[in-house]
Amino acid sequence: MKTFYNALHAQHQGKVEMFRGALVPCFEVPARADHVLAELQRRPLGTVLQPQAFDDTVLNQVHSARYLRFLQTAWSQWLALDPANADKDILPSVWSGRTLRDDIEPDNFSAKVGMFSFDSGSPLMAGTWVAARAGADCALSAAQAVLDGERAAFALSRPPGHHAGADFYGGYCFLNNAALAAQHLRNQGCKKVAVLDIDYHHGNGTQAIFYDRADVFFASLHGDPRTEYPFYLGYADEVGVGAGQGANLNLPLPRGTDFARWSEALETALAAIARFGADALVLSMGMDTFAGDPISGFTLQSEDYLRVGERLQAVGLPTVCIFEGGYAVDEVGVNAVNLLSAWG
Repeated sequence: MKTFYNALHAQHQGKVEMFRGALVPCFEVPARADHVLAELQRRPLGTVLQPQAFDDTVLNQVHSARYLRFLQTAWSQWLALDPANADKDILPSVWSGRTLRDDIEPDNFSAKVGMFSFDSGSPLMAGTWVAARAGADCALSAAQAVLDGERAAFALSRPPGHHAGADFYGGYCFLNNAALAAQHLRNQGCKKVAVLDIDYHHGNGTQAIFYDRADVFFASLHGDPRTEYPFYLGYADEVGVGAGQGANLNLPLPRGTDFARWSEALETALAAIARFGADALVLSMGMDTFAGDPISGFTLQSEDYLRVGERLQAVGLPTVCIFEGGYAVDEVGVNAVNLLSAWG
């Protein structure tokens, strides 16, 4: 298995996020990727490579032009307001909610931040664009490796991506790496692609990007949005619209779900993917289903990820694995490599 590692990921390192009414140290930290890399060095599964540099073709297919422009220029706009802002992360304070317009991009910087974000827990800083853009190259490189004949490839990067939509960020996500990988596979000849999201939190951004498309099937196992972030998407009755009718499957599960119940949902998702007839699989590989995760609520154990990997490998599809969540930092490396070892 080839792993494409984002050596620039630590340029994105938030100071604080809003959590339960207080500013707290960020849960999404560089050590997450560092621990996975260290475990891959301890238990090699193949080569660890720097990503190929891709142009913006696929980014412009997945994300809107004005959103990409905002991400690239946000930090310079922030400093232009006040040079002292260099010591502060960007967090939104207003949002374009229901009945408010979002067709006109405001001149006010705080209003722009609110237009392009959906939560106050995703700090944006000087290195966010550099880290996220290099992460996109990791996802595209992993997809290309699979197109070139690898059974599976791994994009090891952060910040994660599955909460980012065509024109918004949140949930620590800025560019949707899984969607970029899926689109690249489609561009290069795969007729049908399935995205399977096993992160504890619903991949609302990925769902929104492909919700009206018949060529990309999205399936997600996640915490019930009645109680779990991102709350406002991920219900079982969301099945796609228009051409995408029937190409979206949500399997929300209650807090406390154990591996046996989670595995039943996985089988349901894999059966649906088989019926769809996908040529390739993109795995949004969130490791926050682990029992020790501080912001999640399932009870999978480290050894369970060995079984998850074996089951996914047995599907037999070329698979692009994208590192998403997982905030039990000390265990995330072992858990991730346990899953990936099925292709090792």
